[in-house]
Amino acid sequence: MTSTFRLGALAAALLSTTVLSAPAAEMFNRVSAISSAANAPEPGKESVAEIIAATEDGMTLVYTDSPQGGIGLVDITDPAAPKAAGFVALSGEPTSVKVIGEKAIVGVVTSESKDKPAGHLAVVDIASKAVDGTCDLGGQPDSVALSPDKGFVAIAIENERDEDVNDGALPQLPGGFLAVLTVKDGLPACDSLKKVELTGLAEVAPEDPEPEFVSVNGRNEAVVTFQENNHIAIVDLATAKVVAHYTAGAVTLTGIDTEKDGAIALTGEMKDVPREPDGVVWIDDERFVTANEGDFKGGTRGFSIFGRDGKVLYDAGATLEHEMVALGHYNDKRNKKGIEIEGVDAATFGADKLIFVASERASLVAVYRDTGAEPELLQMLPSGIGPEGTLAIPSRNLFVTANETDLVEDGGVRAHVMIYARGEGEAVYPTIRSASKDGLPIPFGALSGLTADRTQPGKLYAVTDSIYKAAPRILTIDATSKPAMVTDAITVTRDGKPGEKLDFEGIATRADGTFWVASEGHVKNELKNLLLKVGADGAIQEEIELPAELVAGMTSNGLEGVTVTGEGDAETVWLAVQREWKSDPKGMAMLLAYTPATKAWGVVHYPLEKAAGEGAWVGLSEITAVGDKLIIIERDNQIGEAAGLKTLTEVSLAGVTPAPVGASEIPVVKKSVVRDLVPDLAAFNGYVVDKVEGFAVDANGEAYVVTDNDGVDDSSGETYFLKLGKDIAVR
Repeated sequence: MTSTFRLGALAAALLSTTVLSAPAAEMFNRVSAISSAANAPEPGKESVAEIIAATEDGMTLVYTDSPQGGIGLVDITDPAAPKAAGFVALSGEPTSVKVIGEKAIVGVVTSESKDKPAGHLAVVDIASKAVDGTCDLGGQPDSVALSPDKGFVAIAIENERDEDVNDGALPQLPGGFLAVLTVKDGLPACDSLKKVELTGLAEVAPEDPEPEFVSVNGRNEAVVTFQENNHIAIVDLATAKVVAHYTAGAVTLTGIDTEKDGAIALTGEMKDVPREPDGVVWIDDERFVTANEGDFKGGTRGFSIFGRDGKVLYDAGATLEHEMVALGHYNDKRNKKGIEIEGVDAATFGADKLIFVASERASLVAVYRDTGAEPELLQMLPSGIGPEGTLAIPSRNLFVTANETDLVEDGGVRAHVMIYARGEGEAVYPTIRSASKDGLPIPFGALSGLTADRTQPGKLYAVTDSIYKAAPRILTIDATSKPAMVTDAITVTRDGKPGEKLDFEGIATRADGTFWVASEGHVKNELKNLLLKVGADGAIQEEIELPAELVAGMTSNGLEGVTVTGEGDAETVWLAVQREWKSDPKGMAMLLAYTPATKAWGVVHYPLEKAAGEGAWVGLSEITAVGDKLIIIERDNQIGEAAGLKTLTEVSLAGVTPAPVGASEIPVVKKSVVRDLVPDLAAFNGYVVDKVEGFAVDANGEAYVVTDNDGVDDSSGETYFLKLGKDIAVR
């Protein structure tokens, strides 16, 4: 899927913006995205974009696609409209790619097994898409680097361990090494191959080095990371000798989440955690940056700047993770390694030397300005799921990410290459973030319902769904801030303890300052559909179950939104059921009306649009009273290029009398479309997300929409908070 460049009036009018530090003259914004499946020989099967490179003119991208067994090409002559430019099949698994002149050089694994590693360097003519030749490397290549003067190619031969053998413990021979080839007449010379032994260097399993990543500076020195061995070496490429090496060291982290318990609690600590660097890049000839993924026994969640002599000049500690928590991009299910920093890049754009740091688990790229000391965080770029490769193209003011997670087998979104342009103006993303409380960001994510304060313009409330089952919360949002700001959070409690077996999907404010909250039921999870009265302090004051006649027809799709009309004895609570239940006619979902004064229930039917596509369904996500109308979010469950229906509809309440529960005839309401939200979602130039879940109109008549990011579980984590203006409220 290729999205259209829309950073014009729509972005300026609707999207909140942010600069995480002092305003910069130029910022990056995503201008397009293209699925790797667009190039894949078998597009219906898994296809990814991992490591990425560009031709010297910056007009063509080349990326590795391991599952499809080759490299894909993307024409970015117009970066806002990238085009699939073909695929080159390789006889093995591609792991890394660089470009020399008109040729792509690709590390290809051909191993029979982990204990018999093998591979070669393939030379591919980009124009003809033909493999011109290969150089045997004598092992399993991982990272390929090209010296700035294009005189040397350095390849990290990892010979990676088998994680199913002895629980993945080291050593597992044969050990890895660094392969060095001289470039002659624009091509790597196979007969120049030199093998740089790296054994005997690391404190961890010195007989089994597993070199992970390599980068070359202007002195033709390669810095090599050994992730599992927690070690770093400097190799002089001209002599093919190790000239320095040292441990990557350890860090102690505080204020982090360490439990996979359905709550983001920044109260944990990890002491003396090995950095275990993955990606590495030279900033200049004297300094380099490591991405401290910690994939083996680590989990340091950040990045470090080292001097060539091994001295740590800067370490991010937990600061970058905190920033990502503040943007709602933290995945609670990955607490051993947290945000898992995997890739780094560095390049000079104009007067700014920039460092790019990619988080595999948060699906964000942090952009820092190099200051020579502590780097300055400028902005965060939203990426696809699992950014693996990063590429700066300063000659065209572009930056690119390659994302390795493809959810095609689960019917989800595909892997993408995403393109960003740097220019004057503000950053479009993020659209919502959280403030700090007691020195730490307020965690949030999976925003599944939205409502407005009845008196204060711009003050909203949201709920988080069952992804945070251990801490169901109500969040306070300042929508007047840019970006919108989560300013407070209260935990919803039952008998003084966090409420259990709740899945919040809707919230509505009451005249007395309390809330109605809708909790969705699930047959398989034994959750009840509940209407909860919740105090301003978060305490559940009343739990109301649905009538037995309705529960008998329940499916796995229950209450999705709640709103209120009237006050006192005239108060009516309206709830939306996501999809039809067993007792409903096909294509009809229930809108339920509850009168607290009489405890009476009523029901009307809402006609759903027909679903389009295999596995597709259409349902309701939100219900909001605006005057004598109900505004409803009706959407399909489709994502990316398959997404077709994300709408706001309105239903007039004039003359509508709900039927009693169990009545033989149930009135069907009439609806009309207020707004198609697909263009709003496409304006972010990534892929159209599936879950538009919250809608509210504030005390000043401003309308807002928010999306649910699923707690970054099989999601890019992007949350879109849209300000839609007053037109909807005054229709």
